[in-house]
Amino acid sequence: MTARFVWIRILALLSVLLGVNYIAWRWLDSINWSAWWIAVPLVIAETYSLIDTFLFAVTMWRARDRPAPTSPPQGTADVFITTYNEPIGMVMATALAAQRIAYPHHTWVLDDGSRPEMAEAARTAGLGYITRSEDWTGKPRHAKAGNLNNALMNTDGEFLLILDADQVPDPLILHRTLGYFADDPEVALVQTPQWFVNVDDADPLGSQAPLFYGPIQQGKDGWNAAFFCGSNAVLRRDALMQLGTVGYVRDLEQSTARTLKAAESLLSRAARDRHADEAVRTELTALRDEVAGARRQIAAGEPIGEVTYRVQAAVDASSRRLVSRDLSALQADLDVIAQLPIERDSELDAIVIDDTALDALATREMSPLGAVESVSALLDALRVDRPGEAQPIQPMATISVTEDMATAMQLHSLGWRSVYHHEILAHGLAPEDLRTMLTQRLRWAQGTLQVMLRDNPLMKKGLSAGQRLMYFATMWSYLSGFTALVYLAAPVIYLVFGVMPVTAWSVDFFARFLPYFIINQILFLVVARGIKTWRGQQYALALFPVWIDACVTAFANVVLKQPLGFAVTKKDGRAEGGPPWRQIWPQLTAIAVLVFALGIGLTRLAVGTADGTGTLVNTVWVVYDLAVLSVIIQAALYRGPKASLTDERQIAL
Repeated sequence: MTARFVWIRILALLSVLLGVNYIAWRWLDSINWSAWWIAVPLVIAETYSLIDTFLFAVTMWRARDRPAPTSPPQGTADVFITTYNEPIGMVMATALAAQRIAYPHHTWVLDDGSRPEMAEAARTAGLGYITRSEDWTGKPRHAKAGNLNNALMNTDGEFLLILDADQVPDPLILHRTLGYFADDPEVALVQTPQWFVNVDDADPLGSQAPLFYGPIQQGKDGWNAAFFCGSNAVLRRDALMQLGTVGYVRDLEQSTARTLKAAESLLSRAARDRHADEAVRTELTALRDEVAGARRQIAAGEPIGEVTYRVQAAVDASSRRLVSRDLSALQADLDVIAQLPIERDSELDAIVIDDTALDALATREMSPLGAVESVSALLDALRVDRPGEAQPIQPMATISVTEDMATAMQLHSLGWRSVYHHEILAHGLAPEDLRTMLTQRLRWAQGTLQVMLRDNPLMKKGLSAGQRLMYFATMWSYLSGFTALVYLAAPVIYLVFGVMPVTAWSVDFFARFLPYFIINQILFLVVARGIKTWRGQQYALALFPVWIDACVTAFANVVLKQPLGFAVTKKDGRAEGGPPWRQIWPQLTAIAVLVFALGIGLTRLAVGTADGTGTLVNTVWVVYDLAVLSVIIQAALYRGPKASLTDERQIAL
């Protein structure tokens, strides 16, 4: 362990301990309860920040600077270039560069737009071309995840290099990464950084992420939690296929268990019908016992297909016997059966029979034959070929609009390992205007929060404690939009109205806050080690409306079942129109309010109606907020990269 990592651990420990000391004091002794409406939200926001500090400290505790793999590259490889509506020239530039990768491989253009001109260009260049088959017509498409899943079923390379349409690869990218798979047969993923050539040193849109594609991914790598970022990564086919198969079996098991439970309830109710004769009730009881036995067999691990086949055979035999006994009320029951509310959840890749509908069905008064036929209809919905999907096996996760993190987390839960290789081996294009950048960040946040709501890592089986925290840390960061509102409001309320969220700006406050703040900043500087991080810090606060929007829309999608669209990031120049002032009105409003509050606060200080210490503290706070939010105006006025940066991309090609 190097001296730098020793210092990182010391500073991380101090940062957490000092933070706990400060926050404990804030909760116990400093809240101004007479102004609880701002005092309590502020201390909650500070507690959120302490948890953020803890998660960052844990991330950096085991930061890993990997050596190059020792084994030579081996195995067959496919290079996948995903595209939907990007310019054909851009796609072909990436594809031709991929074709020149030195390691033997096949290059495939995965065209989700099914464009004839794209197909012609690919075939003329000797590239493979894959688009969706007719099997996908009228079925859930699952965006990029579906595109990759379709390609997986049409290729056979042992390893897959996945590239976005704009990510031009280095010729040695496979030579530099495949060795990890030979070193460790449990490695499923090798992720490399994403770097953009059309970004100047000012990086007004905050596109480069050197802190994430560096210390943070290295920290996650130390916990075996470096995750797939959608491009510039190599994945093991066997791992993905195992993931798809396991996911399919688990979904089928869950659907089968829920369906058999409803069937057992329905048959139990019908067997208790006092109007039925004894022979019919005996028949229904025997069938109920058959269903209950099937539930136990599946729980014990017996094959679902065999168990449900036996149950269906028993149901069919019982139905034939009951037909000869009871034809009364048959038509009424069949009408009910025809309208059974059996649906599919396209985002969960599973057969879904709504719980409310199952409960209603299980408690419905039916004739004996109607009950049996209802059970038969439920079992028929459990066809193992997944008729609602284009293909039954979906290796890439489809529970989120961003398939990358979800796929990596599921691979880790199955015991597979990942690697972060800290070397730039592909050069891409970042958004060139604020409107496009906001769309991209919103999609990232929505996808991450979808995963948190659908498959929370803190409760996911198969993950280690470190992996749980590493995934949760990324998801947790997108909740910061709500704390940003409090941090922006608190100084305004003090400067304008003189309302204090703390009991006093006392020595106790500064003696606890300043050491925590200073050590936290020193830890950040030591971790960054010369990396430019100011732009990232600005956008962490300046994009607070985007983070809030992502929380609201992801919740509405997962919990309330409202649709969530998928927007492809534009990478071929600026979006049409001028600066998106309407999209950034919350930030502009915050800037105006902060400036107003600063003027009021200084005026109150001048006339002697404000406390000097409190005004100084909050003035510094407001000036910092204004410096952070100023980036949004700079980004709105940004006119795109210099021509020299475009020339640099041509050199890369």
